[in-house]
Amino acid sequence: MAAVPVPPPPLLASHAAVRAAASAVSLYRRSRLSGGHPPQVAALRRGDWVKLICGASFEDAADVRNLSLVYTLAGVDCIDCAADASVVGAVNEGIDVAASIIPAVQRPWVMVSVNDDCRDLHFRKAEFDPEDCPLDCSKPCEKICPADAISLESVMVEGEHTQSDPLHGKLKGGVLTERCYGCGRCLPVCPYDRIRAVSYVRDPTTTSELLKMNDVDAIEIHTTGKGTDTFNTLWNSLSESINNVKLVAVSLPDIGESTVDFMNKLYTIMEPHLQGYNLWQLDGRPMSGDIGRGATRETISFAVHMASVSERPPGFYQLAGGTNSYTIDCLKKAGLFQSTTFPGTATSGTISPQQAFIGGIAYGGYARKIIGRTLRKLPAQFGRVRIEDHPDHLLEALQEALSLVAPVKGYPVFSSMK
Repeated sequence: MAAVPVPPPPLLASHAAVRAAASAVSLYRRSRLSGGHPPQVAALRRGDWVKLICGASFEDAADVRNLSLVYTLAGVDCIDCAADASVVGAVNEGIDVAASIIPAVQRPWVMVSVNDDCRDLHFRKAEFDPEDCPLDCSKPCEKICPADAISLESVMVEGEHTQSDPLHGKLKGGVLTERCYGCGRCLPVCPYDRIRAVSYVRDPTTTSELLKMNDVDAIEIHTTGKGTDTFNTLWNSLSESINNVKLVAVSLPDIGESTVDFMNKLYTIMEPHLQGYNLWQLDGRPMSGDIGRGATRETISFAVHMASVSERPPGFYQLAGGTNSYTIDCLKKAGLFQSTTFPGTATSGTISPQQAFIGGIAYGGYARKIIGRTLRKLPAQFGRVRIEDHPDHLLEALQEALSLVAPVKGYPVFSSMK
């Protein structure tokens, strides 16, 4: 059962700048509504769809709520989260608060992510026993973690202070499980090789129940590309509930020349039970967008590869994996930004000439990073922090979100936020 949403607080006068910016976004988006298609689908057809990835394994409900609030105001079309009722509740609470600030805001679709194979990197958690760590360790795992999911501190044992008498001290803390999303950066930096990755598969029965909820609009199935058997098993287990959602997405890596053949096999499995829209997420370099410019190269290469072959399966195509503020420029240089044609490559009868080949972009690690800088400034002494209670910080976070969303959407909102 989803968490009961917390009623939004009364709006403060200092929310004026936030309301002005978000209203400009909402007005622009209403001007682009097209008859016959839901606004999210219209965005995919134009090539300006934006999805926020909260993280398939990121389960910090407080952060998910605030991220969802900010990016709803910024105008994303979809918010992707863990297939967990409390996390789904947090996403919807953030959307509800955004709607209390701008009643005309377009509600993004809420998507849950699942996997068909425990080998998928998005579905794992780091784990270690801090008491096994030497007291003089420099704690590189704590420093490298992009999610602030590792916390270690020295404690006294038998009255002796750790620093003055290390033999009587120990470390406590470890991995904050709800914040770890499985990026794996801590694994190679541990000088004592004490950290391990624990993989898991989302329970299909629980997922089926989530799909029957009124506040879940879409599902994304992550597959490794190593075979169709596990996908087929998961799909069959979801068949009775899959048509409760508007969109089915499949996230997969580029596996080379066999990629399109593999995708067509998956589409053959899905087609008999597929009544809504479908989308292919081209996952370049997973969970790396916050690293830097080079991280986006693999998803651009994946898009170019897909554009160069014929017989692509039906559906929309969207980039992910290493996406960040450099992705749009790279997509433009490749001739694929909101383009319905790609000169010199194969054409496919599965894509309408009025439909952009790349329907949009999903932002994950980078999207969380730029808002996380603001969230870390919020005072936490009163327990769960609601960013709307701190309008200056909300405005700062919205500006950051718009710096990522606006170049895709093309709306001029920055002048109203100066």
